[in-house]
Amino acid sequence: MAKSFDFQHAPGHLIRRAHQVAVALFMEETGDFDVTPVQFAILNALIEDPGEDQVTLAGKVAFDAATFGSVIGRLEAKGWVRREPDGADRRRKLLWITPQGQAAAAQMKRAVHKVQARILAPLEPAEREQLVALLAKLVGSHGPG
Repeated sequence: MAKSFDFQHAPGHLIRRAHQVAVALFMEETGDFDVTPVQFAILNALIEDPGEDQVTLAGKVAFDAATFGSVIGRLEAKGWVRREPDGADRRRKLLWITPQGQAAAAQMKRAVHKVQARILAPLEPAEREQLVALLAKLVGSHGPG
């Protein structure tokens, strides 16, 4: 009988499991805000670059541009994001965080910092730095988005 694939030690499987852990912790800590990690990233990206177009913003937060509009729609429904057509190109949609969205993002920061600490808690300080550096290298080597 052929030996099965050792998925328990496969990088792809471990990254998927780490992602599941990260999302579960995020949802535990931010449950009162009814927000996803991508929505939080969008709000913070718009704080940095208000008036960004949808396609560029989708790339910045590494999210599929084709389904990005529905995520923005949910943020609009909460009153956290404002979307307008670009005056120079009506097909382009420009996005701004609203004052309510900015306040919500600020309120979430403490919870999101706690998530990051909980994710890294099992590691020693040097291991935490090493993990973050290695993940950044891995993700960066595979291009944007």
